Amino acid sequence: MVSAEQVRGGHAPRRARVLAMTVLSLLSVFAAGAGTAVAKLTPERRLVPQPPTVAEREPLRPVAAVAAADPAAARVPDASALAGRLSALAGDPAAKINAVVIDAVTRRPLFQQRADRPATPASTTKLATSVAALAALGPGHRITTRVVRGAGNGVVLVGGGDPTLTALPPRPEGEHRGLPGAASLTELARRTAAALKAAGTTRVRVDYDDSAYTGPRTAPGWKPNYLPDGEVAPVSALTVDEGRTAPDDPTVKTRVADPPAAAVATFARLLTREGVRARPGRRAPHREDAARLAQVQSPPLSALVERLMSASDNDIAEAVARQVAIGKGAPASFTGAAAAVRAALDGLGVGEGVSVSDGSGLSTRNRITPLALARIAALAAAPERPGLRAAVTGMPVAGFSGTLATRYLTSDSQAAAGMVHAKTGTLNGVSTLAGIARDAEGRLLAFAFMMGDGKGHADPAVLDRLATAMATCGC
Repeated sequence: MVSAEQVRGGHAPRRARVLAMTVLSLLSVFAAGAGTAVAKLTPERRLVPQPPTVAEREPLRPVAAVAAADPAAARVPDASALAGRLSALAGDPAAKINAVVIDAVTRRPLFQQRADRPATPASTTKLATSVAALAALGPGHRITTRVVRGAGNGVVLVGGGDPTLTALPPRPEGEHRGLPGAASLTELARRTAAALKAAGTTRVRVDYDDSAYTGPRTAPGWKPNYLPDGEVAPVSALTVDEGRTAPDDPTVKTRVADPPAAAVATFARLLTREGVRARPGRRAPHREDAARLAQVQSPPLSALVERLMSASDNDIAEAVARQVAIGKGAPASFTGAAAAVRAALDGLGVGEGVSVSDGSGLSTRNRITPLALARIAALAAAPERPGLRAAVTGMPVAGFSGTLATRYLTSDSQAAAGMVHAKTGTLNGVSTLAGIARDAEGRLLAFAFMMGDGKGHADPAVLDRLATAMATCGC
């Protein structure tokens, strides 16, 4: 059922029809038999509202291409006709728009405006990070946090870079910040205490090892206000509740200054609560042959990608980029992660035009061409690439979910509600949008619209109008 909260402006019947068509469209993007893979790759949650039952919605207007299993079945739009629609919207010199639309099947450009010119991608960087990680590590990759024996009677809490690690009590729905199965520090303490007590140990010092990551905790090009404003925590291999000072209050965005020290202090308190008197110790590298007492793991990478794409979660994005570096044997630093992401994209044939300094897109030094973003989006949607699917299923849906939930609600863009699936990006003076959409004929298109140079105002509504003109074009 579509709830009252999902009905905006009295458009429930129309939005139900649009969303139902969207579901059919997504199914046709992927090859037959991919449903089983989706069930394995997608967390058990619903980022997009489900359409009403058949009895409650009006019959859909038949669209042969949408129902077809072959994504190439629909007619490719006429490039000159599409350009005629988009040029008037994108041509304002003051807007400084770099744009491209490509056919997702053939990857042939259909509309270009400075498409090969690098621009600041903002959070559309996360699309590149996500596809690189899924390709390099696989959608089933999990991040482990463990406790091992330390010196004397001590133990060492070893961070692996899990951005979901939480000390909050489990919720009835089994989710934490939109993620099912987030790793629990409380459960890790419970398992550790059980192992220690079984060995006759009831008092310990807890040291910690955050050496899985190296280098600075902030990236080149990050503005000084990012940490104080809570846009992201200092990047560390050991962080609990994304370093939030009040994790149970979503209105409080501030972060702790030293995430590993805060994490080990919390863990020591949890151990004491479990009957093992513990005090926080110091940073200490663990021995590779140390006995393992307990461990917990993150949700699969597919779930992390869906979350970072939909909610534009900077902390998860930075963690995922570092995992690419670790997987490739590179230093897990900002520099190493950026190089590893580029190498993974090069391996897919879509690395040209990508130059980044972080994984989240907060850095003002990042530069990506629209053509690169569109090619990455098309690759993620390709039926022959099921391992990349989470980058598409995690994309916000226009007018319905994630960072697009409150957009595509006005008369000049609502025709594309439910039809555009895209990652957003916003920095001061920059607005970007990159993803996929079916046009009116049912052809799958990939696109990237990038506005602004960091000076003045960049209105995302302009990009929404471009996406609407593209999606509604029966060219």
